[in-house]
Amino acid sequence: MSQLATLMQGGFFAALLAAASITDIRKGIIPDRFCVGIALTSLIAFGPLKLLGVSASIIFLIAALLFGGMEGGDIKLMAAAGLVLGFNKSMIAAVIGLTALLVFHAGNYIIKKLRGRAAQKAYPLAPFLSLGCLAAYFIT
Repeated sequence: MSQLATLMQGGFFAALLAAASITDIRKGIIPDRFCVGIALTSLIAFGPLKLLGVSASIIFLIAALLFGGMEGGDIKLMAAAGLVLGFNKSMIAAVIGLTALLVFHAGNYIIKKLRGRAAQKAYPLAPFLSLGCLAAYFIT
C-alpha cells in the first residue's frame, strides 16, 4: 500500500471513528452510515486477507449475547473496522479499546466514590473502540 493511500485511508478512518464516537456519546447510538463509511474506507487499500478482520467482531457478538450491555452498533463498528484493520490489528484494537474502558471506569469509580456519588454503570463504547482502532491502525 502506498504511503498516500495509507494516509488517505487513515484520515477517513479517523474522521468516521470520531463521528461515530461523538454520536455515541451524545445520543447513545452508532448510526449505520458511519459503519458503512468505514467499510467503504477499506476499499482504498483493500486486501483479501483483511476480510478476516470481520471475524474479530464475533467476540463482541458473543459478549453481547452472553452478558448484555453491548448493542448492535458496537458490533457493527468493530466488523467495519475489521475490514480496514484485518484480523490481527482488529484483535489489538479490541484489547486496547477495552483496556482503555477499564482504566477509565476504574478512575471514574474511584472519583465518584470519593465524592460520595454512585458510579456510572454504562459508558458509550465507541470512543474506546475508536481509540483502540486508531492505535492499531498506526502500529506497523
